[in-house]
Amino acid sequence: MTSIEALVSLNLLPKIGPVRVRRLLECFGEPAAILGASKDQLMRVDGIGEETAGILHRWQDHADPIKELTEAKERGISVITQDDADYPAPLREAYDPPLLLYVWGKLEERDKHAIGVVGSRRATAYGRNATKKFSFQLASAGFTIISGLARGIDTSAHEAAVAAGGRTVAVIGSGLAQLYPPENLGLAERIADGHGAVVSEFPLHTAPDKQTFPMRNRIVAAWSRAVLVVECPAWSGSLITANLASDYGKPVFAVPGPIDTPSSMGCHQLIRDGATLVFDGSQLLDELSDLPFANKSLSEKSAGDAELPEEEAKVLAVVGRDEMTVDRIIDACGLPAPVVTATLMKLEMRRLVRCLPGFRYSLR
Repeated sequence: MTSIEALVSLNLLPKIGPVRVRRLLECFGEPAAILGASKDQLMRVDGIGEETAGILHRWQDHADPIKELTEAKERGISVITQDDADYPAPLREAYDPPLLLYVWGKLEERDKHAIGVVGSRRATAYGRNATKKFSFQLASAGFTIISGLARGIDTSAHEAAVAAGGRTVAVIGSGLAQLYPPENLGLAERIADGHGAVVSEFPLHTAPDKQTFPMRNRIVAAWSRAVLVVECPAWSGSLITANLASDYGKPVFAVPGPIDTPSSMGCHQLIRDGATLVFDGSQLLDELSDLPFANKSLSEKSAGDAELPEEEAKVLAVVGRDEMTVDRIIDACGLPAPVVTATLMKLEMRRLVRCLPGFRYSLR
């Protein structure tokens, strides 16, 4: 059995996890040796009780690594471990780094310069627009935007990074064969097709549940250079990500909102507790100015240019002073829907159009 097959097997087992595997590796040295150990040998390891030792000893009842790796390959998904060069360097420093990562797309060295952008699934128009602004600016400046592919703020963050022609990584709380939420499959395909990667530590067919999302959040916190919380209520899981980032010594930024809006209470709580209040991407760039390739000037990407690229000019010519739905704009300009939505975002960042509630657009 190869090392990757053994690690995949360990990752498929219930009630094991990366912390216990690390203890086992300290004792047995190699992943395959863990699976070949007797029950008595396994129980001598700190934290390995009779139940866990029984699962490990009978691992073949729970895991088929060849089947898992074959399906991953057929789906165009790579499986990387901590020994691989593609494994994100910041994750290796975490207390409980994932045993392995399933990667749909491509990770690059520059993805270690990632900004986590998180917030509420029930985002308001204010939250979505703020997320688009920050994510577009930061992606244009050279940062990889990392988020969770969830509805709301996460979706807006990934879409803006793609629209900026930058990179984004979506860390999901399910297996890649059970992508959640399903309506973001198209967005996930665009990310994987040259804009970054969709990543999971879970076996391919793992369904999302209340445990997988906090586990996903720890990866976002550990991977990111800093975490930006755009909009969330006081009970949001985004606060878990922010607190984990703070525990890792990463800076936390928060966007303020209306004081009487419950969806802003989480950000206000973070600011009260020491997070840095921000209202423009340039403020994050000032705080993280050591990034060698970052474009410190955001004006080129956020202001209108005298000469627009062909697609942007075509979409802009369609948008009028009166509000128009995205569907009407798509019909009028004759471009594919993903191209139009990405182009509208670019035009919004150039301050040539405005996004109104209900995904309607008009000229500024």
